[in-house]
Amino acid sequence: MIKPLVAIVGKPNVGKSTFFNKVCGERISIVADLPGVTRDRIYGDAEWCGHKFTLVDTGGIQLKSEDSMFKHIKQQAEIAVDLADVILFFADYKTGLTMDDYDVATLMRKTNKPVLLVINKVDHFMESDWSDFYSLGFELFPIAAEQKQGVGDLLDRVIEFFPEGYMDEPEDDTIKIAVVGKPNAGKSSLTNKILGYDRTIVSDVAGTTRDAIDTPFEYNGKKYVIIDTAGMRRKRAIEDDSVEQYSVMRSLNAVRRADVCLIVMDANEGLSEQDVKIAGFIHEEGKPSVVVVNKWDLIEKDTNTVLKFKKQLECDLAFMDYFRYITVSALTGQRVNKLMEEINYVYAKSTFRCSTGMLNDVVADAIRAVEPPAISGRRAKIKYVTQPSTQPPTFVVFTNDAKLVHFSYRRYLENYIRRAFSLDGTPIKMVFRDGSKDEE
Repeated sequence: MIKPLVAIVGKPNVGKSTFFNKVCGERISIVADLPGVTRDRIYGDAEWCGHKFTLVDTGGIQLKSEDSMFKHIKQQAEIAVDLADVILFFADYKTGLTMDDYDVATLMRKTNKPVLLVINKVDHFMESDWSDFYSLGFELFPIAAEQKQGVGDLLDRVIEFFPEGYMDEPEDDTIKIAVVGKPNAGKSSLTNKILGYDRTIVSDVAGTTRDAIDTPFEYNGKKYVIIDTAGMRRKRAIEDDSVEQYSVMRSLNAVRRADVCLIVMDANEGLSEQDVKIAGFIHEEGKPSVVVVNKWDLIEKDTNTVLKFKKQLECDLAFMDYFRYITVSALTGQRVNKLMEEINYVYAKSTFRCSTGMLNDVVADAIRAVEPPAISGRRAKIKYVTQPSTQPPTFVVFTNDAKLVHFSYRRYLENYIRRAFSLDGTPIKMVFRDGSKDEE
């Protein structure tokens, strides 16, 4: 059995995300004193008294709101409730009971699942009176999530509802995929098409996705986690204190923890300066990537259309000439299956490992073809090459004097190794050191 799922629900701004971050032990959900900050379902791993479980944060529910975004949020919260083993229904002690609380309570009574009413923002436990909240008809737990007061008692009760004999899933080779790009490039639509259902909110409004959202799935027997991220705009377009600034930070963090990155661009707009910056960040982080040219169904095509796009990409992404690209339509599903093949391909290349003997044979061939140039009458001598790590493939070259290896020759060796082992789709790292392997 998989880990139990605990869903956090309630009206906006009752401290759901604060509680989520405290229990998970890190800032996963964005916290701001504004309603509607959390929009999609956010998952996090948690543990209490040896019991591991998954916590899911949801957006604030406002059943009577005519705002289309709150209707999407309600749908996402309902999905979380359907999947949950235990539901934490949050209310705000400071604002007291509201009609929104009664509306959510009515919704929770229809679930036929364990529901615990959590009264948050109770600062002085001995002097507070929360008796009014008993009218909602649920088992009640007062807490102060920010200070972690009362959280232990609540979690003690939560784990009592977990199924008996559940076991954690064993560690496996799950591939983490980060979907990144500018706002409104179709990242959420692509994520939903890969998953086969509406996991994230899709809207024509740029900036709909604000958190980096992890969703596990399986494809052809392999396990993956796809991370839909917030669109990254140019820095000058973001207010210093805006929620969007934190969203971009989450997106950058998603790149750092991903195994493969999908750089999603709008085929109608072409590769923008911001797309190139995002690609540059992924390159610097050493992550394999696929450039996904989305909305391809909207492009008027002739026999040279694909070639023109490829040449433009080669020009704009000259610093990462190893890139791979694919044209897709998230709307129609065109070539999405082929995209999964590309993901597996570049991941395999990033985890490539070569035997030391074969690696030194390849480098010896490179040296025989082109010797290192002499600098000030001295010539670098390549003594030995080894590969200490992968993701990205990293090669250490031992020389008599690393300073004698000119930049152009370093680039030559990198390209030679890349061609010899077909390492396209992934960065590789070359490190030049003085001395021999034995001396090191």
